[in-house]
Amino acid sequence: MKSARRRSREFALQAIYQWQLAGQSLADIEKQYAGAEGFDKADAKLFSLLVSGVIKHQESLQEILVPNLDRVWNEVSPIERAVLLIAAHELSAMADTPYRVIINEAIELAKSYGGTDGHKYVNGVLDKLAAQVRADEIAYRAENPATAKPRTVKKTPTVVTKTRRVTKAPPKVTTKSPTKA
Repeated sequence: MKSARRRSREFALQAIYQWQLAGQSLADIEKQYAGAEGFDKADAKLFSLLVSGVIKHQESLQEILVPNLDRVWNEVSPIERAVLLIAAHELSAMADTPYRVIINEAIELAKSYGGTDGHKYVNGVLDKLAAQVRADEIAYRAENPATAKPRTVKKTPTVVTKTRRVTKAPPKVTTKSPTKA
C-alpha cells in the first residue's frame, strides 16, 4: 500500500516529466492532476510544493546537480532528470524530511519508472548532493546514531478488551465394570 506522500511524488514525477517534454504551465499541470484518477489518495500539498518548486527553481537545481553528474545534463534520461530535480528540491528546500527518506523515495521512483540501472545512477548523484546540501544533518547522524530518531507514524490506537473465559468442567463419566453373575 502506497503512502499519500509516495503517491504525491509519483504524480510529481509524471508532472515534471510532462513539463519537460510539453512545457505546460504550472497552473495547467496542477489543474490536470487535481482531477487525475487516484490523486485523491495523494498528499496534494506536497505535490504542489514539489511541482511548483521544481518549475520555479529549475535552473538553480540544475546548477547544484550538474557538478555531481558524469555526463552532460541533456544526456540524462528525462525520467531520471525529473527524479533528480524533485529530490534536489526536497534536499535543498524541505529540511523537515530526512535526507535518507528523500534519497530512498527517489531510488524507488527511478526503479519503478526509469531505465534498468537508472536507480543506481540517481542514488550516486543524490548521495554526492546530500553530502553538500545536508552536510550538517549527515555529520550529526554520524556523531549521534542513537539520537537520530526515525519519524514516528501516527497509528490508530489498539483497543484491548479483556474477556473472561469461563470453562465448565467436563461431566464426569463413570464406567461400570461388567458384573459377573
